[in-house]
Amino acid sequence: MSPIPPTGLSFTSGQVRRELERLNQRKAAGPDGISPRVLRNCSRQLCGTLQHLFNQSLHLQRIPVLWKTSCLVPVPKKTHPVAPSDYRPIALTSHIMKVMERLVLSHLRPLVSPFQDPLQFAYQPKVGVDDAGIYLLQRAYSSLDRLNTTVRVMFFDFSSAFNTIQPRLLRAKLEKMQMDAPLVSWIEDYLTGRPQFVRLRSCVSDPLMSNTGAPQGTVLSPFLFTTYTADFQYHSETCHLQKYSDDTVIVGCVENGQEDEYRDLVESFVRWSRENLLQLNVTKTKEMVVDFRKSKSPPSPVCISGKDVEIVPSYRFLGVQLDNKLEWSTNTDAVYKKAMSRLYFLRRLRSFSVCSRMLHMFYQPVMASTIFFAAVCWGAGIKAKDANRLNKLIKKAGSVVGCRLDNLDEVVRDRMVLKLRTIMDSPSHPLHNTVDKLRSSFSNRLLQPRCSKERYRKSFLPSAIKLYNSLKPTQQ
Repeated sequence: MSPIPPTGLSFTSGQVRRELERLNQRKAAGPDGISPRVLRNCSRQLCGTLQHLFNQSLHLQRIPVLWKTSCLVPVPKKTHPVAPSDYRPIALTSHIMKVMERLVLSHLRPLVSPFQDPLQFAYQPKVGVDDAGIYLLQRAYSSLDRLNTTVRVMFFDFSSAFNTIQPRLLRAKLEKMQMDAPLVSWIEDYLTGRPQFVRLRSCVSDPLMSNTGAPQGTVLSPFLFTTYTADFQYHSETCHLQKYSDDTVIVGCVENGQEDEYRDLVESFVRWSRENLLQLNVTKTKEMVVDFRKSKSPPSPVCISGKDVEIVPSYRFLGVQLDNKLEWSTNTDAVYKKAMSRLYFLRRLRSFSVCSRMLHMFYQPVMASTIFFAAVCWGAGIKAKDANRLNKLIKKAGSVVGCRLDNLDEVVRDRMVLKLRTIMDSPSHPLHNTVDKLRSSFSNRLLQPRCSKERYRKSFLPSAIKLYNSLKPTQQ
């Protein structure tokens, strides 16, 4: 008989077997040497034994040391690495432990969900990079549509945020969420006493013990990090703080030069980061000021830890190049350059007489994903000359593939309508209430938000609503 853990949480052999059958067989084995292929193919024979071990782990509030061990494999970032910073550490961990983590995670999510930050866009269902960009831009565009308004955006940079989580502080946060003490103890044991070693070809280093941070290459780490940072939340009519994992942004909509709330929020967040031992990198933290007023004075910088934060004309946020004019030429240049290098590989494949079907299969994940990345954020507001550049590039790719490919307008239209429907159908989405207030009382149509400026009219929400209303009632 498998012991009943004091947490009240236990797993059945059926649950364990389902998770074993979902393992990716192509992944490398962890330090325990057990391949996911073996675990998946022998799931029926192993599920009962692993169920007993998992429940025993919860009962004792302890995790076997081998399951917590990480093997760090340095992978070169460049062709000829010369310094340690030229390598990216890839962590290999036990797949048995990952199975247990997924089972624990499915139990933890509903417990912690009421306490999570609604403006955390990472690791959450039905939201992602697109939604983070859309939300930031919607707040900026709608504010700048009013007279005498400036938008200040602070992009914070943390030094190894995941590696600085303190288990004792996380424990206190979980206890405040009224989580069972035995389960909290199990999580604390999960984060402490973790052996790590480095493997480079046939050489293996001596292990070092880690007692801080969320381990890389594990299932629970992203969830625990968002939980660790969930107790700092802020949202008002003029200021908000949003997160994508450890990428944190404060947006202040400053009217008539009143910056007190924005500066107080920055100061509060810096103080909270210090109290939670998260290390802000002030040198890499940047601010962008969007100001379309004709008569304006140079913005005064914000000071953090005795250093003035640099005000920059543009910033790369979650893979999208934002600038202080809210134009997309800089982003288009970056996309075009990256896509051109992908087009070179596409042409090389054709030179090897690769069939059209295979070329199309290469185009979609390699080239199209680059061109249309976060297109819902910028697709409606892009200038005609920039759109033409990208469409010519797509046309060139189509001539290589040997078939017609969807152009920018077609892809943007479909994705914007799909994203709007997702927002309408997801009550937890940060923009759901904004869209819900625009529902018509007489039909399925949505009311257009008031837009006095063309830049707001060409942003995501007004453009997506216009496209949605143009659909037939049966398509809405």
